[in-house]
Amino acid sequence: QVQLVESGGGLVQAGGSLRLSCAASGRTFSSYAMGWFRQAPGKEREFVAAISWSGGSTYYADSVKGRFTISRDNAKNTVYLQMNSLKPEDTAVYYCAAGAVVAGPSMEEPYEYEYWGQGTQVTVSS
Repeated sequence: QVQLVESGGGLVQAGGSLRLSCAASGRTFSSYAMGWFRQAPGKEREFVAAISWSGGSTYYADSVKGRFTISRDNAKNTVYLQMNSLKPEDTAVYYCAAGAVVAGPSMEEPYEYEYWGQGTQVTVSS
């Protein structure tokens, strides 16, 4: 069992930065791939970024490539999402997720992840 708690969301102006954190409980954190997803009002949950269990592979949605960076610290049981050059269209609730996902395109699929956090709100003003 893995419990995930996100933090770091908030209100920021367009062009600004935020760093989201996701703290995991459980000794098996380092064996799971981790993903970040987001959901805006009235829209479906969408993939943002993912990282393999070792941190050796990362994947990004086209909409955030070059602006967002996912990383993990297995010693701290924490995964991060550094978000730069934020845009109003990045406004959403951001969720982290953990799962035994094989590195590759499947990391973009929400159903591949077993555990989810409660989400943290990110609001980008224009």
